[in-house]
Amino acid sequence: MLRDFRSTDAEAIVRVALAAFAEFEPHYSDWPLFTTHVAKMPELSKAGEIIVAEESGEIVGAVAYVGPQAPKPAFFDPAWPVIRMLVVDPAARGKGIGRQLTEECVRRAERDQSPVIALHTTTIMTVALPMYLRMGFVRVRDAPDILGVPYAVYAKSLA
Repeated sequence: MLRDFRSTDAEAIVRVALAAFAEFEPHYSDWPLFTTHVAKMPELSKAGEIIVAEESGEIVGAVAYVGPQAPKPAFFDPAWPVIRMLVVDPAARGKGIGRQLTEECVRRAERDQSPVIALHTTTIMTVALPMYLRMGFVRVRDAPDILGVPYAVYAKSLA
């Protein structure tokens, strides 16, 4: 079940985010610094909408949808809505939760009458990136590296 974030969800989504990113620890040059940024996921609710996935009353995934014109990193077109920090608890993977969260972001972009939605990701995310490509996202340009890991911007046309 998907629903909108409540402030009482903050601790649970940080736990899920840290668990979701744990497998990538060897790739980042400063893992402690990276995890401080991951732990700030609830703060994305200030600029966007966080959507959580629940299963049996437990939060098993989350994503932030940052709408058109809302503040976002400079490597994105400011008019584009973006998907930020898609995370799924490793114990809940393989159930389509990431896809459902992404589809909900696409619905919100359509609600906002945007002709495109974007995200940034990296090739080390060997489950997420192929999913985005299957869903119609295409690589647009490089994004700044994050602690030694190359990232790129991907966009999906909604027109």
